[in-house]
Amino acid sequence: MSTDTDLIKLYSGQILALASDIPHLTRLDTPMATVRKRSPLCGSSVTVDLSVEDGRISAFGQDVKACALGQAAAAVTGGAVLGRNLEEIENARDALRAMLKDNGPVPAAPFDGFQVLEPARDYKNRHASILLSIEATAEAMAQALQSDCA
Repeated sequence: MSTDTDLIKLYSGQILALASDIPHLTRLDTPMATVRKRSPLCGSSVTVDLSVEDGRISAFGQDVKACALGQAAAAVTGGAVLGRNLEEIENARDALRAMLKDNGPVPAAPFDGFQVLEPARDYKNRHASILLSIEATAEAMAQALQSDCA
């Protein structure tokens, strides 16, 4: 059982700073793909819009309605996604999930900013919110690439 002190540590200054400065917090007017993800447990949601050029994310926007942890994760995602290909996004998603759920290592650069969320490992009820942005990004990119090939 966590204590109030543990929760205070969880919401560190770094997390709160990220949550207050989320990159690409404007939806795109004409995205190639849009995906909305919602955590049924806490009600957090993230909508991601993106476009792809030459197999890489060329434009990105997101609407984030989440707790500070979900917002911090969206900030890390938003700061790292431009220019990334699907494999890089999926690797970051899988590494973040492993970091949280399996005590795995921090995702590799440029997604190493997720390190700030390591203390959330012990709070399984927060994992879904943390994963929303990167999961929505991976799904939207797969959709954009599929429609680009059609």
